[in-house]
Amino acid sequence: MSWMEKLYQTYEQGIGLDTSKPWPISHFVKTAHIEVVIDDNGNIKKDRITLLSGEDSLTLIPATEASAGRAGAKIAPHPLCDELGYCASDFPEAIQARNDAYLNQLKEWCLSEYAHPKILAISKYLEKRSLWSDLNQAIVFPITFSNRSGQKTKINAEKAFVRWKVEEPGNPCSGTWEDNDLIEKWVEFDKLKNSKSGLCFITGEEVRLIENHSRFIRNASDGAKLISSNDGGGYTYRGKFLENSEACSIGFDVSQKAHNALRWLIFRQGFKSGDKEPQVFVSWAVSGKAIPEPLRDTWALFDSDEYDLDEVDEDLELEQHVQDYTHDLGQSFALKLKKYMAGYAAKLSPNEQIVIMGIDSATPGRMGIIYYRELFSHDFLNCIETWHSHFAWQQNYGWDSKAGKKIEFVGVPSPKDISAVAYGHRDEKGTLQLDDKLQKATVARLLPCIVDGLPIPRDLVESTFRRACNRIGMKKRSYNGRSFEDDWEKTLGIACALYKGYHQRHPNLTQRREYAMALEENYPARDYLFGRLLAIAERIEDVALSVSGENRPTTAARLMQRFADRPFETWRTIELALQPYMQRLRVSRAGFLTNQLKELDAIQAMFKHEDFTSKAALSGEFLLGYHCQRQKFKTKSETTDETSQGDSE
Repeated sequence: MSWMEKLYQTYEQGIGLDTSKPWPISHFVKTAHIEVVIDDNGNIKKDRITLLSGEDSLTLIPATEASAGRAGAKIAPHPLCDELGYCASDFPEAIQARNDAYLNQLKEWCLSEYAHPKILAISKYLEKRSLWSDLNQAIVFPITFSNRSGQKTKINAEKAFVRWKVEEPGNPCSGTWEDNDLIEKWVEFDKLKNSKSGLCFITGEEVRLIENHSRFIRNASDGAKLISSNDGGGYTYRGKFLENSEACSIGFDVSQKAHNALRWLIFRQGFKSGDKEPQVFVSWAVSGKAIPEPLRDTWALFDSDEYDLDEVDEDLELEQHVQDYTHDLGQSFALKLKKYMAGYAAKLSPNEQIVIMGIDSATPGRMGIIYYRELFSHDFLNCIETWHSHFAWQQNYGWDSKAGKKIEFVGVPSPKDISAVAYGHRDEKGTLQLDDKLQKATVARLLPCIVDGLPIPRDLVESTFRRACNRIGMKKRSYNGRSFEDDWEKTLGIACALYKGYHQRHPNLTQRREYAMALEENYPARDYLFGRLLAIAERIEDVALSVSGENRPTTAARLMQRFADRPFETWRTIELALQPYMQRLRVSRAGFLTNQLKELDAIQAMFKHEDFTSKAALSGEFLLGYHCQRQKFKTKSETTDETSQGDSE
């Protein structure tokens, strides 16, 4: 139960100092469909009846322990806001037992010392038994509700959820969900009504105990619970325990605050994997201070507004629009990353507790903790810094239509991007799709690599390598009439990052190697040299096609996968295909061609004869040499590349 203790402590530290706050105890957020406005005398304002949609529909409502977990035909009314089937006495198909339970509970609250003027006005209006007829005059049922994503659904009248506004003279706060005094009144009344006490296993104190723990953890429709038990009858064997509390008793306030803190953390900074029933990972400091998110890519990490890098170094620039790829970008990136982490270290005490927690549901009703770690801030920041430095590489994500800019950065891809590139498939529209279960499993495998420093799974490295080699199979995208290989460029960067990081923390010490994020011109490894040859051949043909105004894939691009499998044989084919293009360049770009041929000769001279003629397939190191050679061309201006007649290169 360490996770619950840490979440409880986090809640008690006063998280939510910004505009969003965790829920108070004995409350939860529900999606309301209809807003009803009455005055302080219990008179409805029919012209103010409103249909809700989107973000505005989320409403904080009072709840009992039973109503927060009600399901199916179970009768458990919410104290104030509820469905028409509960609160409309004149509803034609109303279940009398539901309505009686709702009204009796509301009346009991009104007669207590914790009554509030707003609930008295609501109770007075409901005694008229005209809610359904009043709403039916203003609204056509069934109603159409639009959620936050814009998705529309039909809501039957019985299931339409009503929230209340009570307008009082001199009180600008009319919504019951906004009135802090009303919220506190219900919390105190709920304590009075449910006073079963016992030993809390979390705090070690005699307190009010809870029997039904919270649900709605990941979202407003999530029915899975972290702590649950079957009903008390007949089918469940509990050994020597007669009641659940004998096995483990937890205080009501502790459970509610811990679950509310978890909800708030997930909403604010949770990393979700999967769409239907998402797997969620969340990391936080128990003190509530900001920490870097371990599952973000470097672009998102640096782009977050949780920490202002200018406080550490005013000259630190995160977006590098002009890079000099002749120098090792890893050195400059490592310095920036170190300064970024130093900013967090300066605000976190050395013994600050950091928690990383992952949850997922195996069934619609049961949820489990799939990953849990507690670290001190120093160890946590070291883990994040090591991950981002080991697996950093030049990334090109292409044009982001939402951001309105091209996403290029030096750093680490996110686990979602890694899993999509490694195992995703493309639909008819060319969009990359990945099965939810496969994405969840891959992200769960990557988290220990980030937090615990484990080697990255070899199959991920191999899969991304094969995908990057299949260049011709990836769809091109068009912007402003020009086509770009955004998907392949992204895949290439991720494949290089994984190969580099895998060998930097290889389990076999003799095979560990640190690769520079720049062209290593004196590195004689066979695979690296073949990658450089392919990049130069591609450059020669690409410039020749550009001169003649042609727009089609180069021979090197089309044969990239075959080249990776049989480099010596395929290189001969590529060389022969280059001849007509070199003839063109001898007339218009002689200087450029001379420089490229010199570099080709220099690279070929570095091969050992048996390496060059070997029939062995290439490893991922081939992509590093290829990518670095291509990146080197980016430091040369297009004018120099295409118009130089001398040895300017």
